[in-house]
Amino acid sequence: MPVDNIQKAKSKGLLQTQRQNSAGMITSRYDSDTEGQLPAPFRSKLHHLFGQIEKEFETLYTENLHLQDKVETLQERLDAYMAVDKSISEPLETVDGATKAKRSASHISQKIKKSYIASTSRLVSSFRQAAPAYTVVKSFHGHKDGVWEVNTSKLNPQIIGTASADHSARIWNVETGLCLLQYLGHAGSVNAIRFNPVKDRVVTTSGEGTAHIWSPQVSISSMDALRAQSSEDDLDMSDQCETNEENPDQPTTLRTPLRELIGHHSVVIAADWLNFGGQAITASWDRTAILFDAETGANLTVLKGHDQELTDVRAHPSQDLVVTSSKDTTFRLWDFRDPNMPVTVFQGHNQPVTTAAFAGNEKVVSGSDDRTVKVWDLKNMRSPIATIRTDSSVNRLCVSQSQNMIAIPHDNRHIRLFDINGNRIGRLPRSSRTGHSKMVCSVAWTEDNPVCNLFSCGFDRQVLGWSINVQIKE
Repeated sequence: MPVDNIQKAKSKGLLQTQRQNSAGMITSRYDSDTEGQLPAPFRSKLHHLFGQIEKEFETLYTENLHLQDKVETLQERLDAYMAVDKSISEPLETVDGATKAKRSASHISQKIKKSYIASTSRLVSSFRQAAPAYTVVKSFHGHKDGVWEVNTSKLNPQIIGTASADHSARIWNVETGLCLLQYLGHAGSVNAIRFNPVKDRVVTTSGEGTAHIWSPQVSISSMDALRAQSSEDDLDMSDQCETNEENPDQPTTLRTPLRELIGHHSVVIAADWLNFGGQAITASWDRTAILFDAETGANLTVLKGHDQELTDVRAHPSQDLVVTSSKDTTFRLWDFRDPNMPVTVFQGHNQPVTTAAFAGNEKVVSGSDDRTVKVWDLKNMRSPIATIRTDSSVNRLCVSQSQNMIAIPHDNRHIRLFDINGNRIGRLPRSSRTGHSKMVCSVAWTEDNPVCNLFSCGFDRQVLGWSINVQIKE
């Protein structure tokens, strides 16, 4: 079972309840020198993984052969044009008709050569100009297990937050790359982290079945500013902060939340803020989403309707709209603006929908294990307005509101960029020194950070900050 969790990396909540009891078992199994004792399920899973690796290499080999064929075809055409030009340029009989034919043929040959050279030059130059700058400019190290989600703060673009299977959430300084705060209030894997859009608050979810609201502001060295703007509950929370006076570079540790959101009966996989940060909504494997009052922690509404476990929840940035995605191959739009709360069901995938996010005011982008990403118009739910086909399952994607650009993280360690119309922009580099070495779980755009504008995290314990320099034509 632990191997299944690591390989697919979708069963996030099971890690927190099983990792402590099975860590020693996993180590002993993989460290065994005795051959032929590997259990059949493990052996089958390994064969499956190696099969996927083989398929990826086969795909790359096929692409290389196709490109080689194109190069050889172009070379043959060039040789043919050169041969024609050489034969025509040979001396002809100097009679009136022959001289005229020679000049005409030579003129045509020169035009063909110029046209060919110009077209190939444009092709090569277009490749050069279209190659945008994708650069890793920051890396954040400290998590001891896979990182499920990375998120950015609208209030403070100089910090980011991460949620990890090591039972912790962390707040990082983007400029220095240092961890400012580690939150250790959860007893299980931390599956998601989202910043409040208007307050210095964070909501995190865990496999233990709860969500916690806490303040990232306790990461500052002095608590005076926090006490000046916090309530009595915040003061109680700040008293639980642990700072290392001997080593000030060590992050502050927080163990007690401001609010604990209770109501689910299974893993809480994601959460988000709506009503301008006054409410929090959570999504769970118990097939429900719950709307909470962020100040009191009261349970306001339970959203039911999905047939299988929920995988993500996102709130509209400016309206009381929520979209939930599920393993039942659908995602649903919940409209809290209407007292009757109408629900719209989007059916366009044939595998679990891993994520669905708003793009602007009128669009939703969904990603699935069926290796597709689809762009939907909220006014027309019958069919997507754009479909992006990929070669691997899609994890928690993110849409840049200012650039209308979609960043798509994959199980196969790739991160691809597309525009909102489904046109391919490029793929972030991935090598032994650059990019992720395991599954990329989540990406997050930031609009105002001068250092890097895209962040990614994966099951290789890495959190990377990218500088993406792309000009999208409208």
